[in-house]
Amino acid sequence: MSDIMSNFSWLYGKPVATGKLKQLPEHFIVKEILGFEFTGSGEHLMVKIRKTGENTKYVANELAKFCGVKSKNVSWAGLKDRHAVTEQWLSVQVANSDELNFAKFEATHPGVEILEVTRHNKKLRPGDLQGNQFQVIATEVTDIEDVLGRLEKVKLTGVPNYFGSQRFGHEGNNVNEARRWGRDNVRTRDNSKRSFYLSAARSWIFNHIVSQRITEGYFSQPVDGDILLDRNDRIVNENVTSEECIQKIQNGELSITAALAGDNQLPTTGKALTLEQPHLDAEPDLMALIRGNRMRHERRVIELHPENLTWSAEGDTLTLNFSLTSGSFATVIVRELLQEIEVERTYSSND
Repeated sequence: MSDIMSNFSWLYGKPVATGKLKQLPEHFIVKEILGFEFTGSGEHLMVKIRKTGENTKYVANELAKFCGVKSKNVSWAGLKDRHAVTEQWLSVQVANSDELNFAKFEATHPGVEILEVTRHNKKLRPGDLQGNQFQVIATEVTDIEDVLGRLEKVKLTGVPNYFGSQRFGHEGNNVNEARRWGRDNVRTRDNSKRSFYLSAARSWIFNHIVSQRITEGYFSQPVDGDILLDRNDRIVNENVTSEECIQKIQNGELSITAALAGDNQLPTTGKALTLEQPHLDAEPDLMALIRGNRMRHERRVIELHPENLTWSAEGDTLTLNFSLTSGSFATVIVRELLQEIEVERTYSSND
């Protein structure tokens, strides 16, 4: 299987070590951080689940059947990987839940545990998620000393805030399909599928821009025409190469950004524009899809700093613990540490 992420530069050079991820579901544990409290009352039943070997949409559909509602009445803040042990909340718009016996649901769905049930006055929506806590275990790791040295660099400098391979589909099929939609001017009423391919298109271009900055040595160094964001996501685009701005970038007070392409002109100028515009021009089909759907230009920071990063190594097994904000990918951290050896898995219609 080809590695779609091999198209993009490594910040610390391509790793020499190899290892296996998700050899078992419990080797990849994700716990959702919503960042707000539920009201305890309201028309939405909030169900906290722990799932193993199941994807979010499948469990949501099964929960809808169990509660006697349509699938559209079950929502979530973020999708979670199937090949993992994950904890997350689902909201179910159901008026009367007194008769629901969740022990029966667990009995017929051995990969799902119901951890907690409460009520809230609003349904969960994508974007409600503040972040996730991760425990990642890599097995059969070679050259553990090199990995530990890289971890020290990651803790100090972070990693590229790439979109992970999950965004692009098996061997990049989502990107290829997005190109076809742009080229053939595909129209659909399926908002979910349209959003899926638009996200793949913008993410692919963003990753190439970040990769170019790494190649040219501008990952942590602002250039003329850059757009920076402060900690409150306010834009800074004046004097970005001043000593003051450079110091604030080093202190984490400001962050360099790259384009999430839209139908409007890039707001960067000078050197920053020459780092971004060619990657939009190189993908006319993806840009046709983006422009055809009137996507507005956005900015995304190019550095990712895992919070509360700790690690331990025992023999050839490495255990990582860290937290990430919503929209970030744990796999891009591991990517800077080792080359992943593919683990054979059996796929089903639930994937």
